Amino acid sequence: MTKTRDSSAPASGRERILEAAVGRFSRQSYDQTGLREIAADAGVDVAYVHRAFGSKEQLFHAAVKRVMQTEKFLDDLGTDPARMLAAHVVSKSKADAGCEAGPMGILIHSLTSPKAAAVLRAVVIEDFVAPLGTQLDANATQRAALAAALLMGFSILRDVLELPVLTEGPGGSLERGLADALAVVLGQTKPEI
Repeated sequence: MTKTRDSSAPASGRERILEAAVGRFSRQSYDQTGLREIAADAGVDVAYVHRAFGSKEQLFHAAVKRVMQTEKFLDDLGTDPARMLAAHVVSKSKADAGCEAGPMGILIHSLTSPKAAAVLRAVVIEDFVAPLGTQLDANATQRAALAAALLMGFSILRDVLELPVLTEGPGGSLERGLADALAVVLGQTKPEI
């Protein structure tokens, strides 16, 4: 039986640090964010942050993994990964991620930092591209990376730039269009010429 934390119980120090890191990295760049600020936000000593996560880079890695949450949907793509991925992304919103702009906030704020970019690249490859690639046939890694690019581009335009035409909720033509594009990228269907 899986143990779940009682939402009324106080969060552990490690959990508070991770939540504070997600908030900070969603609002500020990797380089602008300090461990002392995160520690203060979490109500812990900076030494505890070091004991719990090791380094700023390791804490950033954990924060990125927390907001991406790929394990929640990649393990259950079924026989139609394009439709499932489209449904997942269209149904997500900033509020679902619990931070200003969700995963895209962290991505946008930290892309210019070489250290942060290396962490972002590693998480995208390890947690999205590689697992999705195992579910595909020919050119699996490239197809999975193209799917990541399509989904990230969609999310940036919807969640960061807030393009009104991309705000339609689940189950509509937007989701179907995204699923059709993903089906081509993933090799589920041939492109119509």
